[in-house]
Amino acid sequence: MMVSEYKVNEILFAKQGITVMRVWPGSPEPLGATWDGGGVNFALFSEHATQVELCLFSSNGETVETHRIALPERTDMVWHGYLPDIYPGQLYGFRVYGPFAPKEGQRFNPNKVLIDPYAKAVGKPLTWDDALFGYSIGGPKKDLAPSDSDSGKVAPLGMVIDTAFTWGDDRPPRTPWHKTIIYELHVKGFTKTHPEIPTKYQGTYLGLSNEATIRYLKELGVTAVELMPVHHPIEDRHLLEKGLTNYWGYNSLSYFAPNTQYASAKDGLSSVREFKMMVRTLHRAGIEVILDVVYNHTAEGNHMGPTLSFRGIDNASYYRLTKDKRYYEDFTGCGNTLNMQEPRVLQLIMDSLRYWVTEMHVDGFRFDLASALARELYTVDRLSAFFDIIRQDPILSRVKLIAEPWDLGEGGYQVGNFPVGWTEWNGKYRDTVRKFWRGDGDTVAEFATRLCGSSDLYEQSGRRPYASINFVTCHDGFTLHDLVSYNEKKNEANGENSQDGSSNNLSWNCGVEGPTDNPNIIALREKQKRNFITTLLISQGIPMLSHGDEIGRTQQGNNNVYCQDNPLSWMSWELDNKQKSLLEFTKKMIRLRNAHPTLTRRKFFQGRGIRGLDIKDIVWLDPEGKEMDDADWDSGFVRCVGMLLSGEGLDETDEKGDLVKDNSLLIMMNAHDEPIAFKLPKSGDHHAWFCQTDTADPLHIAQTPMPESQKYKLADRSTAIFELKPTNGVS
Repeated sequence: MMVSEYKVNEILFAKQGITVMRVWPGSPEPLGATWDGGGVNFALFSEHATQVELCLFSSNGETVETHRIALPERTDMVWHGYLPDIYPGQLYGFRVYGPFAPKEGQRFNPNKVLIDPYAKAVGKPLTWDDALFGYSIGGPKKDLAPSDSDSGKVAPLGMVIDTAFTWGDDRPPRTPWHKTIIYELHVKGFTKTHPEIPTKYQGTYLGLSNEATIRYLKELGVTAVELMPVHHPIEDRHLLEKGLTNYWGYNSLSYFAPNTQYASAKDGLSSVREFKMMVRTLHRAGIEVILDVVYNHTAEGNHMGPTLSFRGIDNASYYRLTKDKRYYEDFTGCGNTLNMQEPRVLQLIMDSLRYWVTEMHVDGFRFDLASALARELYTVDRLSAFFDIIRQDPILSRVKLIAEPWDLGEGGYQVGNFPVGWTEWNGKYRDTVRKFWRGDGDTVAEFATRLCGSSDLYEQSGRRPYASINFVTCHDGFTLHDLVSYNEKKNEANGENSQDGSSNNLSWNCGVEGPTDNPNIIALREKQKRNFITTLLISQGIPMLSHGDEIGRTQQGNNNVYCQDNPLSWMSWELDNKQKSLLEFTKKMIRLRNAHPTLTRRKFFQGRGIRGLDIKDIVWLDPEGKEMDDADWDSGFVRCVGMLLSGEGLDETDEKGDLVKDNSLLIMMNAHDEPIAFKLPKSGDHHAWFCQTDTADPLHIAQTPMPESQKYKLADRSTAIFELKPTNGVS
């Protein structure tokens, strides 16, 4: 049947004067389009299809379908064929035949050209048109009647690539977890307006690897960049119609192809090459590259969405369907959820992850709405097949794995419940730190736990403090500047009547909503920013900075700029004196963190004597210098606390097995609206306390020691850090 239909196509194209392509049986593995130097093997999984046609398109000027070739073989539900006359740069897609029966979960429609789920590059983006939808738009049967409009001229297309690249001596930095400092950024937003980046490269992969941006990241002191999604997405039709765009990119179309919009040449082959160049350059600077990946849903949306890839290839296999198979289970708020119970879907994700590590050399992944990946049936299962497979994988088990430990479904909030080998965005850390510095008096006990690495979440399962990715802000929500400047979100620009974005921001505007000329409020806001940055960088676990927080970037109160591809969401590099001061303070705090092993422990505190010494690794003090007791912890009004970290109580060894040594640190935090006199602990013989920083006076560092048992005037809403140093010149 397929051979005869192929012959029909052969005759059809021959009559049109189009060269007939040779096609051989080929191989079912690997999936996708694979160039071997002599031709291209095409392989596509579809369990329920009755026929698959490979469609080839011209790439000169207007995109025209030149060949339609029925794949001649089917092996283990994979349709495949080998074309010896195809080369890298070829545009292609598929037409897949089968029943159009939405109530039975099937939505095949050969009038729709589908992009290969394994496409390594997107050679042509989609053009929004009603022809992209598998059903007849505006018809009386809604999504139940198939559309006969051909989508060939408007569909997104894959591109065959040659994966060869000169990596030279590229090596992954492999920064240990406990020494990692993550910087979350948007490729375009971070580089779009940088004055030292040539205009051609602003907003691109090459802009991120420009000498100026590398220098900035190195001087800041971060060790890894976590890139917001770079998998090729689609732009939502409804956003484009409102003059907006899907700026963040959490709308993946292809799990193997880099976003072409971040390539200077805006084409598929350039996007792959330039992404690799970016990674190679960042690695040379010792900076790891972590990708924010979205495997929980696809860009095809719900049952009323377009038919671009998975839906038309095998809807029932790729997606989780409800009992009424016409509809999709949606744990993501984006219309659909990938079916993690299907082995071929698991294979797709694993193949994608391995590809980005082995071919693109990335160093890790942050999994968006990771709880959705753990749903075996309906509930979240921390021992789901997905996590078992990754843990056993010889490649993926060695890279950095970060979970966003929640989704939108019932029971989806899973902070602390991911397996050993995974780190997590610690949402409880974010919320507690915000409450403490807002002045909530009932948070001190949990605040202390979060500063110590959240042992209540991770220790029992055998995980370490670095399982906690600590953050105060991220791409989703207020920036740090807006966190201290707004009580309410200001999302009108998004065109949703400010109904989008979280309304529970745990923010405090310091007395006035939004911009102000009041010098006292401005000073308080700057101090609060320093408090948050200091808290983040003295906490056990892994600190994550959101790009621009170190220079007071504002989104003018918009806490959901997912659709704002404009200066509202881009970094502004024209810094005033306050911004320059905050940047220098952040650099200073990162240097302080790196200088003190007591701040980057690999083990949880024990709160007791270590190695037979009468020294506790950590002691919590009240302003009188006394160790806090149960009554203090249970109090509902404590807003001032001291954390004494013993340099002698580390009980850790370095890479050579030698005991790690450090000076002791005293960190005093006052969230009261009044100053508090804080009594310093005893310093011992030939030692004294030296002030390293005070967020109320960031430029001041005491050159003279503070006598022991003296009281230090801790300003309102401030943090001070003292280091115990020898006074005889011996370090």
